[in-house]
Amino acid sequence: MEIQSIVEAILFAANRPMTCKDIRQVFPEIEQPELAEIQAAVDAVAEDYRSRPIELQQVASGYRFQVRQELSRWVQRLFEEKPPRYSRALLETLAIIAYRQPVTRGDIEDIRGVSVSSGIIQTLLEREWIRVVAHKEVPGRPGLYGTTQQFLDYFNIQSLSEMPTLEQIQELDPAPEVIPAPEQEASEKQEIREESAENREASFETEPDASESGAEAAEAVPETGA
Repeated sequence: MEIQSIVEAILFAANRPMTCKDIRQVFPEIEQPELAEIQAAVDAVAEDYRSRPIELQQVASGYRFQVRQELSRWVQRLFEEKPPRYSRALLETLAIIAYRQPVTRGDIEDIRGVSVSSGIIQTLLEREWIRVVAHKEVPGRPGLYGTTQQFLDYFNIQSLSEMPTLEQIQELDPAPEVIPAPEQEASEKQEIREESAENREASFETEPDASESGAEAAEAVPETGA
């Protein structure tokens, strides 16, 4: 069987990105092709899918099939679970780690001008977007955070060098609004209060209306003669 067909089937069935070495390990030991042959087969598969709604994309962990970005919003309608929404504070923290790594929590707080909640760091660790890469040799030996391969895979890039430069980001928003630290902290607290209020409203909607319950109870009581 042609190597290209085998490689395409392996990549299609894999539940994670695969490197050429990973693909080679799937072949029986006595039938393993050279890495150059596998790479040529991968390139040929990628070319075949160039004009299709599915593409073979190379990310940090290897190659994977995925829906083209311009079609993703349609495919998302297949899934009931809504994509997670991340707060501005979380995204700012992640950006600082990505661009300034390795950094400590204290470094992040110095740059943002406000404290970083433990929940934000925990969320980023649970998503496996960041990890502790070392400890700073100062009293307390705080952890130094850096990004992971999962971070690169999620944002569809192969290396940190593919991230837009700070100058390019500023060109997208030439006059960004600068919020003083106290006002920014107050804004984040307001967001938390609003989210809590929305959750309370959602819980009320699932409970029966008190007036309706009362009416049903009244109807259930039999009338007695005077």
